[in-house]
Amino acid sequence: MSTRRPIVAANWKMNKTRPEAAEFLRAFLPMFGTSCASDVVIVPPFTSIPKASEFLQGHPLVGLGAQNMHPKANGAYTGEIGAPFLVELGVTHVVLGHSERRQYFGETDSFINEKVLATLAAGLTPILCIGETLDERDAGKLEAVCRTQLQGGLAGVAADQAAKVVIAYEPVWAIGTGRTASPAQAQEAHLFVRSVLAELLGPALAQQIRIQYGGSMKPDNAVELMAQPDVDGGLIGGASLQPDTFFAIVKAAADSVA
Repeated sequence: MSTRRPIVAANWKMNKTRPEAAEFLRAFLPMFGTSCASDVVIVPPFTSIPKASEFLQGHPLVGLGAQNMHPKANGAYTGEIGAPFLVELGVTHVVLGHSERRQYFGETDSFINEKVLATLAAGLTPILCIGETLDERDAGKLEAVCRTQLQGGLAGVAADQAAKVVIAYEPVWAIGTGRTASPAQAQEAHLFVRSVLAELLGPALAQQIRIQYGGSMKPDNAVELMAQPDVDGGLIGGASLQPDTFFAIVKAAADSVA
């Protein structure tokens, strides 16, 4: 059994206003006892981060994430947010390189790498997203795509910082589609990702780095997915929008190491 602590993150994407975020957290936080065997992160849209921060600052079990971050700390970058603005709100994690950022906003591996390095420099935890499209999978390019995205995204990451990075493997064809990689498919991909991490950073560090699964994880498949030896939690989209549904996934992650 893995000694890695699972991490489950709720990526709300462009959902939940400030009142809706408060309503969610009022219902969600009391579901916890005094401990949890998995790390949990709530990732609201930027405008709801301050409200979520009111609930989460000082909370021993739940962290606060952002959905993106510019690599520069400040300056003439209209519409962007740098690390200092997130840090002052109590943000602990930043999702980077999500397939929607790559697809809709043309983000490249080199630009995402700048963000990873800036996130680490600010003392934040990057959640680096990688994954193949359906066409790429059907063409047998899963390994080539994931290798390229890992090599690009982690370039220049120092060994003493690497263990802090979280990788989110997201088969793009399974995001928001209702389709999910089978547990065997997820494990195969995660094992490959870990083998590339071993090539880049060494076997010891590769065994420390947590690899989330993202792609239509729900309560009814979370237990089996997170039972796989190299699946260390989930980056949850649609199923994170309801407190009870998301908590069921959190519980599945905690139970996977019980």
